[in-house]
Amino acid sequence: MELFEESVVPEHARGVKREAREFAEEYITPAAEEYYRSGEYPWDILEAGMDAGLVAQDIGEEYGGRGLDLYEILAIAEEFYRADAGIALTLQLASFGAEMLEEHGDDEQREEYLRPVAENEQITGLAVSEPQTGSDLAGMSTTARKEGDEYVVDGEKYWIGNGVEADWVTLYAKTGDDPDNRYGNFSMFIVPTDLEGYDAEHIPEKMAMRASKQAHIEFDGMRVPEENRIGPEGAGFWMLAEFFNHGRVVVGGHGLGLAAAAIEEAWSFVHDREAFGRGVSEFQTVQHKLADMRMAFESARALNWRAAEKVANDERPGLWAAMAKTNSTEAATKCAEDAMTLHGGRSVLADRRIARVYRDVRIPVIYEGANDIQRNLIYNQQ
Repeated sequence: MELFEESVVPEHARGVKREAREFAEEYITPAAEEYYRSGEYPWDILEAGMDAGLVAQDIGEEYGGRGLDLYEILAIAEEFYRADAGIALTLQLASFGAEMLEEHGDDEQREEYLRPVAENEQITGLAVSEPQTGSDLAGMSTTARKEGDEYVVDGEKYWIGNGVEADWVTLYAKTGDDPDNRYGNFSMFIVPTDLEGYDAEHIPEKMAMRASKQAHIEFDGMRVPEENRIGPEGAGFWMLAEFFNHGRVVVGGHGLGLAAAAIEEAWSFVHDREAFGRGVSEFQTVQHKLADMRMAFESARALNWRAAEKVANDERPGLWAAMAKTNSTEAATKCAEDAMTLHGGRSVLADRRIARVYRDVRIPVIYEGANDIQRNLIYNQQ
C-alpha cells in the first residue's frame, strides 16, 4: 500500500520527499518506541537530521540554508510524521519562528541569529502561548516595557517547544495598551535564553509526542536590547498571523502523516488475523471501515496540497490554511480511532504503534490554533 504517492506533490518537491522518507526509515522509525518510552530529547536523531540537510533548511541559501519552500517542508512533514510524531516535531521545531526573523529582521540580526540556525550550530523556539491564553493572539499578557534603549519583559509563556534547549527564542510580547487597536499592541523579539530573567523548565511529561520537549518560561525583569526587536513596534500580530498561515499548512502534513500511520497499522493487522474461521479482512464491516479511512485520508490530502498552493501564491491564505489544518488533523483523529477499533483489545497495549498514534493525534488538533478557532477563521473568511 502506497499512501503517499507523488502525483499531488509538485515535481520540484519530490526529491526532498524521498530524502525525508529514507531518513525516516533509517533513523526515526527504529527509534520511535524507545523515545516514546523514555521521553528523552532525541539529540542524536536531531543531529543526524542536520547532517542530512533536513533540519532548518527552509532558511534561504544566503544565510546557510537550502531555501526549501512550503511544498518541500510539507513533503518532509508527511514522511516524518508517518514515522513518529514526537521525533518529527523535535526536528521541525529546531528552527520554529526563525522564518519571521528572515522575513522581517535586518541584515545584522539575520547574520548573528539566523545563520547559526541555518548552519545547524544553534536551535531556536517560538514563545507565544501563555498559561491562561493559547489561541487568542491578541489576548496575551506578557509585557515588554520600553526603558531607554531596552525592553523590560515580565510574564510567562507555556507550551514552548525547545524553551529549555534553544539558544534563542522568538518572543511575542505586548508593547502597547491601546484598547482601540487590539491587534497593534504586540511586537516580536529575539531573546537569547541565557539572558538574566529568563527561566525555563520542562512541562511535566505528556501522554503523547513525548520525544518533543515543551517548556514553561518565566520572565522576571528580563532586559532585551532594542536592537533585538524584529521589525516595527506593534507589528507582531501581523507577522505571527502570516507565519501561522504557512505553519498551519505544514501542521496539516502532521495530520496526514499520522493518518497514514494509522491506516498502515490497521491494514496490516486485519490482514494477519482470523476470527470465526475467516480472515478478519473478509468481513464487510472491516472493509467498509478501511474504505472510510482511505477516503478521509485522500480527501484531506487533496485539500492540504491545494491549500499549500493557495498559501504559497497568497490567495486568501488564512482561509485555506485553516481548512487544511482542521481537516487533516481531524482526519488523523478519525483514522486513529477506527484503527484502534480494528485492533480490538490489542489496541491498548503500550508497545503497539497504533496506541502511540492514537495518543499523538490529540495534539495537532490543538497546536497552531485549536480547531474550533480555525472554524471561526474559516467562517469569517468566506
